[in-house]
Amino acid sequence: MSVIVVGTMAFDAIETPFGKTEKIVGGSATYVAYAASNFLKPVQQVSIVGYDFPGEEMDELKSRGVQLDGVEIVKDKKSFFWSGRYHMDMNTRDTLITDLNVLADFNPQIPESYQGAEFLMLGNLMPKLQKSVIEQLRERPKLIVLDTMNFWMETALDDLKEVLKMVDVLMVNDAEARELSHEFSLVKAAKKILLMGPKYLIIKKGEHGALLFHGDEVFYAPALPLEDVFDPTGAGDTFAGGFIGHLARTKDVSFENMKTAIIVGSALASFCVEKFGPERMREITKDDIDKRLMQFQELVSFDIELV
Repeated sequence: MSVIVVGTMAFDAIETPFGKTEKIVGGSATYVAYAASNFLKPVQQVSIVGYDFPGEEMDELKSRGVQLDGVEIVKDKKSFFWSGRYHMDMNTRDTLITDLNVLADFNPQIPESYQGAEFLMLGNLMPKLQKSVIEQLRERPKLIVLDTMNFWMETALDDLKEVLKMVDVLMVNDAEARELSHEFSLVKAAKKILLMGPKYLIIKKGEHGALLFHGDEVFYAPALPLEDVFDPTGAGDTFAGGFIGHLARTKDVSFENMKTAIIVGSALASFCVEKFGPERMREITKDDIDKRLMQFQELVSFDIELV
């Protein structure tokens, strides 16, 4: 059982109310791979990096069962770089610098060795590129999950609508769901978005958890209240990695199992925010994950006597 992950591998410079880093490894595919590799191997990475991307980071990913045959290394350009500053609420941020560098030429190619993968995670990229990846696969995966953002809704809406018809699960945050649907109510927004093609919709609400929609069914998963939140960068991608990792490991894509997958994704994301970049994701063990899942269970478990 394998998962193809398509997305960025990059450098980030991050400033939060609790600290600052000048240059650390980031990128959507990096976070997804760290999370998903806790549940299954191989994770088959498709990305692009420049000459400056650290070899030790590649080695670390390989040691976790991440295959890098689909990662293009450009010898004469730098890796994608993003810099941002978070506000005190940690839910809003300002982008300070975006240097596309190698990402400007990214044309993801699926290696022959990746054909036959049963799960596909399309990280936040230009919708045309997401579509091209799906079209390169000779067999349709059992489940295709797509992440996108408001930028593509504003600049490539027609392409985005085209790719939405080809996927099973769409992941967006609450502001993006409202923008895509032109509805304020998230329930109304979900109904409109599901008519666009995806069978399932996940609306991420940061520290307020996540919602899963399928037909008339709705499931809400809270986020774990944390004492220390240092850096929310990559939390959404870590959530996605935990979500698809659990589904691929259990080989079950039912709505009931997706509920569990959302809790697993939330648990992984709760680790990610505890340190800058993917540092915390490098440290956690299966035991850590199991303990945190128990905390989630205790958070939502209750007895009620109906009157």
